[in-house]
Amino acid sequence: MLLYRVFTPRVDKEQIFMDQTESGKKQYQELVKEVSPNSKLLANCIRAFVGGGLICVIGQLIKNFFLAQQLGEDSSRLATVAVLIGGSILLTGFGWYDRLSEHIGAGAAVPITGFANAIAAPAIEHKKEGFILGVGAKMFVIAGPVILYGTLASILVGLIYYFVR
Repeated sequence: MLLYRVFTPRVDKEQIFMDQTESGKKQYQELVKEVSPNSKLLANCIRAFVGGGLICVIGQLIKNFFLAQQLGEDSSRLATVAVLIGGSILLTGFGWYDRLSEHIGAGAAVPITGFANAIAAPAIEHKKEGFILGVGAKMFVIAGPVILYGTLASILVGLIYYFVR
């Protein structure tokens, strides 16, 4: 690697950005290819699909368990959501949710578990700053905009539905 750097002519990156000729554009494209990581799009999509699907299957198994306990349809749904949120928070607290995310990628962003992780992770990270300025203030750093815009969008859709109907 060192020999490669020594014997490879250095190209001034600023000069490439400024050069608008065809050769400059070609050099820029070569530089982009050299620095950009190779994307494994298909493999990432398959991992996300399978990983997210497994989380959903686990959720369905939990719901079926509660239904078998004669809990009722609505109560089973609520209990399933509570178990998935609690499990996600526990996995985040032990640092296992990040490891899971490394393997299944976007599949770990299944709405309930991903949202719980988005709230728990900043809270755990900032707990040393105290409960008010750390946990309380930083807990919604990631999830706060989602809550805000989700609420505003639902109000807007509700108003449109009300006036159109």
